[in-house]
Amino acid sequence: MGRSLAAWFLVTFAAASPATAPRDVVQIALTRVVAVLESQPDFDRGTHVDFAEKRRVEIRKIAADLFDYQEMSRRALSRHWAAHTPSQHTEFVGLFTDLLERSYVGRIEAFTGEKISIIGQSVDANYATVRSRITGKRRETTLDYRLYLDDGRWRVYDIVIDGVSFVSTYRNEFDRVIRASSYATLVERMKQKQLAVDALPRQAAER
Repeated sequence: MGRSLAAWFLVTFAAASPATAPRDVVQIALTRVVAVLESQPDFDRGTHVDFAEKRRVEIRKIAADLFDYQEMSRRALSRHWAAHTPSQHTEFVGLFTDLLERSYVGRIEAFTGEKISIIGQSVDANYATVRSRITGKRRETTLDYRLYLDDGRWRVYDIVIDGVSFVSTYRNEFDRVIRASSYATLVERMKQKQLAVDALPRQAAER
């Protein structure tokens, strides 16, 4: 499942512009991120030492252009969001963004060329879903990208992998920790990088 998830994450990155339709945002992602992944270090100039890190930085920039991390954080924290201050929101968004990057950048780098097909889109006012399929050697993975129109730009606020919602999975995990202990415990576990961040990949792989 790791390679399929890597291919999934490739598709999710794109730079959205006011004139870009939701389906185009997803298609642009493939071109931009694959170009980064297929680039090679210039060994003659000695750039191979920090090449991998530079590539990760580029991927993160593309991701930040598409994902609304604050909206994803708000939806993942759900009812617990309103109970906290703007400064706490800022802290949580930063931690959640770091969690996402740590969870998936490594998977992106394992991309091996699965076939990615955009199979349709539906638009309802300011919300849209782009449907895609990743075909590998052993299985197919279906992905739905949920986007909303934010100040003239389509941005992703959730992804559904083989029927498993990204945001819902983290919402359940965050709620479990807060109920069992406290919000402060959740934040501390995120700071210490001790959260069970592989919950979504495990669930998707078991379907």
